[in-house]
Amino acid sequence: MRWKDRLKNLVIGEPINPFNPQVLRHVSLVALLAWIALGADGLSSSCYGPEEAFIALGANTPLALYVALATAITVFVISIGYNQVIELFPSGGGGYKVATQLLGSWVGVVSGAALLVDYALTITVSVASGADAFFSMLPAAFYPYRLAAEVGLLVFLMVLNLRGMKESIRFLLPIFLGFVILHFGLIVYGILAHRKGLLAIIPDTVIRTRELASVMGWLPVLALTLHAYSLGGGTYTGLEAVSNNVNRLSEPRVSTGKWTMFYMAVSLSFTAGGFILLYLLWNVKPAVGETLNAVVFRAILGDSPLAQGVLLLTLLLEAGLLFVAANTGFLAGPSVLANMAMDGWLPNRFRHLSSRLVIQNGVILFGISALLLLIWSGGRVSLLVILYSINVFVTFTLSLLGLSVYWAKHRGQASPHWKMRLGFSVFACLVTAGILGVTLYSKFWSGGWLTIILTCVVVGVCCLIRRHYFKINRKLAVLDVQLKLPVMAEKAVAAPTDPLAPTAVIFVGKSFGVGMHTLLSVTRLFPRYFHNFVFLGFGTVDVKSFSGERALHRMREEEHRMLRYFVDYCHQYGMAAESACEFGTDTVPGLVHLAEQVCERFPNSIFFASKLVFKNDNWITRLLHNETPNTLQRQLHLLGRELVILPMRI
Repeated sequence: MRWKDRLKNLVIGEPINPFNPQVLRHVSLVALLAWIALGADGLSSSCYGPEEAFIALGANTPLALYVALATAITVFVISIGYNQVIELFPSGGGGYKVATQLLGSWVGVVSGAALLVDYALTITVSVASGADAFFSMLPAAFYPYRLAAEVGLLVFLMVLNLRGMKESIRFLLPIFLGFVILHFGLIVYGILAHRKGLLAIIPDTVIRTRELASVMGWLPVLALTLHAYSLGGGTYTGLEAVSNNVNRLSEPRVSTGKWTMFYMAVSLSFTAGGFILLYLLWNVKPAVGETLNAVVFRAILGDSPLAQGVLLLTLLLEAGLLFVAANTGFLAGPSVLANMAMDGWLPNRFRHLSSRLVIQNGVILFGISALLLLIWSGGRVSLLVILYSINVFVTFTLSLLGLSVYWAKHRGQASPHWKMRLGFSVFACLVTAGILGVTLYSKFWSGGWLTIILTCVVVGVCCLIRRHYFKINRKLAVLDVQLKLPVMAEKAVAAPTDPLAPTAVIFVGKSFGVGMHTLLSVTRLFPRYFHNFVFLGFGTVDVKSFSGERALHRMREEEHRMLRYFVDYCHQYGMAAESACEFGTDTVPGLVHLAEQVCERFPNSIFFASKLVFKNDNWITRLLHNETPNTLQRQLHLLGRELVILPMRI
């Protein structure tokens, strides 16, 4: 093994065989692990969402009880809505697929673009806020090194996710569980320690609300409450991650997804609502350089050395959970990227898996995007949170609107409870649309405009890519019809191959037309020279084919059918022919391995492949279309073999 391969295996691990029947079970997640992997984003938002809502009330803190109840209820409303998404789309895709299939592809690309920007910002804001929390516990002399530490942590998380999903979860598991156990305990202890105040909180809130209404009026009181509730919208981020990654869950996926959503809803509603309730019970006031959580936990624990140690551990776990939340972007973001690539909105390379069955290109893209955002913003959380808090509600609103349209169109057909589901979907859509409107209005000039511009730029790029692929695929479809020459139903007697005779080895891709163009060009350029024709194919295991054993089997059957067609075509014209294929995640190494085997049997062989040629060839077309023929030519040249690339103008 070369030193490069040894280093690669050391960093991202040994390759995994996708056809091993135990692999799907190994890489899929049970509900508990999915809660840890995908729920950290939502749970970590309870560290800053409730605080923002409480501070927005100003001196009118009695209204916080309404905000706490509304926050807890909203978490369950959105979660139940996404349970319907999991039922209708058990193959994953979440908000993007809901909007695409229920509202149209153009609405879907808006939802997908919003998710892509949101997940990049999830990584950035989580790393930046976690670093802020950590460096706030260190002497001021260390603060200038904060940005460098954030960059190093981001790169570390990217490499960790290249090793696989379960590997990253195992590393981050103690932080997540430590946060849940310690914070749940502190919330319960803090409420019980103020149980007398808890009994009086409801009548006190009603009395204080009436007093405020008599001074301000009922409408301003309602507006202030809704404003604070909306500004705490960051609390709900991350709830969509499960529906985006249902295909990564263990069987039965729908049931596992619903249990994961239940764990997320209970944990998030308890922590978010519990924090606001603690702020109210302990009469917390904002302090310079400290979060409200730090202030309230200090009040609950006291000033003893043991209490200070527990407080330090609590804040460390909060910082650690924010780092875990950044991992959600690396897990969920590439899945959205792959689903959009399968629909032609993004380059095909983003649907490919690495040898570790990870969407490697997606992980790298999100890592680089987050790195650029981090450097551009200087790690300023106040700016990043504004950018981060808008797009998630765009996806929420479009998803719930899609569900409303679905139940309205399929009333009485899809479910006997369609009326209840329709009413719930409409109500949830109105809630999320209201939060989106208030957030846009209040944060537009504070940086929200930049999020809109970024999302529009992503949508524009996706549209250009889709237009290019549509034109190319339409021309290839016409070519397939024109060049897929008929093969007799009765199989002709196969001519025997001669290992020592001249042999044309043809690499066949996914298009009949391109493969036939190669074969016809070879016979035209070298008439009656080649005695043998060998067709080589490679079945690439990507996100689509790795969705289950049935999809893998279908992919293998399609590849065998493609090669069998070319062999039968040659046989009916008296030409000796055979085929061979391999399956895996790395196309070029697999084809090179096949080529070496062919050379051993047919030493007098020449390789042929076709390559699409564009009138205006540039780096964009090279990005959108793989360079497999060129790479193969270099690899075979190193082996002392010739590969003739036949240009095919499109």
